[in-house]
Amino acid sequence: MKVTEHAYAKVNLVLRVGPSRGNGLHRVCSIFASLELADVVTVEAAGQDGVMCPGVEGRNLASDALSAFRAAVPGLPPLKVTIEKRIPVAAGLGGGSADAAAVLRAANGLSGGRLGPDELRRLAAGLGSDVPSQVEPGHALVGGTGEEVAPLRLPWMALVLLPQRDGLSTARVFAELDRLRADSAAPPPSPLDPEPLRRLAGAPLAELARGLHNDLEPAATELRPELAQALERLRGTGALATQVTGSGPTIFGLFHDRPAAEAAAAELPGAIVTQARAC
Repeated sequence: MKVTEHAYAKVNLVLRVGPSRGNGLHRVCSIFASLELADVVTVEAAGQDGVMCPGVEGRNLASDALSAFRAAVPGLPPLKVTIEKRIPVAAGLGGGSADAAAVLRAANGLSGGRLGPDELRRLAAGLGSDVPSQVEPGHALVGGTGEEVAPLRLPWMALVLLPQRDGLSTARVFAELDRLRADSAAPPPSPLDPEPLRRLAGAPLAELARGLHNDLEPAATELRPELAQALERLRGTGALATQVTGSGPTIFGLFHDRPAAEAAAAELPGAIVTQARAC
């Protein structure tokens, strides 16, 4: 038996970050937009557990997801996971987290659905802050340290993604944000009230674009000054708004329609055109 799942990329349209809690974690309040760009994850019975993900070196979060599910659901047969990567690696687009969540969904399907969504999210929370929101992938309002997930509706939008050649450590970006705040070189922590973000998510695209915000962007651009230049280049193609997603280094621009996004991408080597999912 074989189960195939799509693991969807996401961007943070809004990311507000609270103060450090002293354990390296920060509470957040964020609007996640789920994108049509997706990896394809196949899970099937095999002679032994294994994860194949061409182009990704080292340990894959999907392996951790398979181990976590096996510990929660005894008697699962050995499984082989194959990941067809379409989401750029270490790009801040949630690809690894989406893959891990897809493995949880697929393994659960092969087990006969022994775990419900809440139980899967509890497993996901132990894997990484972005994994719980991908258990039931869709647009979401995310809070806490990623474990609080509420579905949202967003207006349709086209996006141009501009990945960067080198990744950027999430832990390093959060540490830089803490340093900038301590030095008063960055604004203090944003309010984490979800209601303004819920209202913003329901606004027309032009208004939503004006509300884009990422508390981590100053830290990311401090560590990688070339991101500011890339943002300016993308803005110059006519994007409604541009922003770093998550801790970076990928930047994105919003467009009213696909032809405008395609025209913009043609001016930017390595750009990817996608759109928000209909969910």
